[in-house]
Amino acid sequence: MSSIRQNRIEGVIQEEMSMLFQRNARDLCLGAMVTVTTVRVSPDLSSAKCYLSIFAGPPKDEVLENIVLNAPKIRGEVGRRLKNMKHIPSLSFYIDDSLDYASKIDELLKK
Repeated sequence: MSSIRQNRIEGVIQEEMSMLFQRNARDLCLGAMVTVTTVRVSPDLSSAKCYLSIFAGPPKDEVLENIVLNAPKIRGEVGRRLKNMKHIPSLSFYIDDSLDYASKIDELLKK
């Protein structure tokens, strides 16, 4: 169970990363459309797991690899935008496959 502070920080990081991916889609996302679906911050606020949905463009693995390579740059940009936070959590990125899973279940139910 996460605390109120964790929830607020998760929401703010998710919003800032969404804006960053929107502004820098060509460089960071290789032209793909990337949506930050969920951010989970550890209880000690030292790390954050960011789940991304990747649509339209190069293969998902390539886009994720490029984002992981640029993780320090992304963390720095988020840190500049969140000046009131003393420490910015380290960011780790994962592909969120929940939409694929839901469509697969839906397809199986239609049969």
